[in-house]
Amino acid sequence: MSPRPPARAEGGSRRRAKHGGSSVTPRRAPAAATAWRWAALGAVLGLLLTITVAAPARWLAAAVAQASSGHLQLLEPTGRVWAGSARLALAGGADSRDRAALPGQLHWRLAPTWSGAQARLTLDCCTAPDGLLLRVSPRWGGVQLQVADGASHWPAAVLAGLGTPFNTIAPEGELDLVTQGLVARWLAGRLQLDGGATLTARALSSRLSTLRPMGSYQLVLRGGSDIGVNLSTLDGGLRLSGSGRWVGQRLSFQGEASAAPGLQGQLANLLNILGRREGDRAILSFS
Repeated sequence: MSPRPPARAEGGSRRRAKHGGSSVTPRRAPAAATAWRWAALGAVLGLLLTITVAAPARWLAAAVAQASSGHLQLLEPTGRVWAGSARLALAGGADSRDRAALPGQLHWRLAPTWSGAQARLTLDCCTAPDGLLLRVSPRWGGVQLQVADGASHWPAAVLAGLGTPFNTIAPEGELDLVTQGLVARWLAGRLQLDGGATLTARALSSRLSTLRPMGSYQLVLRGGSDIGVNLSTLDGGLRLSGSGRWVGQRLSFQGEASAAPGLQGQLANLLNILGRREGDRAILSFS
């Protein structure tokens, strides 16, 4: 009878499986290990996503306070990082006792985008119902902030929270802020600015003066290769003027304040606080 090669081949295969270690086992071990790695990675990502989505609003409040060196504070935050509300306050800094909160609530909604993130902010006291839209995106060596064109309305009294000299002046009146094409970039520690903003202060008063109101004023911020600001008087007995430009990370400003004829007595205390006196003028200077 002729030999049966298939049977011998099968037997040899069995002997190799018994003594030499089948090639099936080495293939299964790496596959199982890879599956466990993917499962662990998925669990970690799921945990991070859950933490991020469910993160409490107080985490955002802490981040805002740290990023602004304590000048912006979210008080009594409720909700989550991605959607919540709080009372917005301006403060003199992390260690300052000066603080002034805006009336009503600040409501926010944050959402990731392909280029970064966007935030829609609505203040009961100060913005239109659709709020303010901000877009933040990372840049090489820094970050970019884009402010959608819009207008908002603020009480001047909130400036007292920033500390000296606003807490002494105790301003009263209304502030209108309008932004147009405003894009700010912080790259390698330097500010770059496109577009601009206009802040109009209407019917300003101060506890240091019996002249009420003292006047209305406009501060214009312009972007470009030479970032600058211009201050002018629209009307009133207190006359303010000046200009400044950004140098490195700081604003250098020079200007003056004076009283209209016949009003020096009512404005003398305020002029003494605003700057160094030179006759009837107070020199405004800071950098």
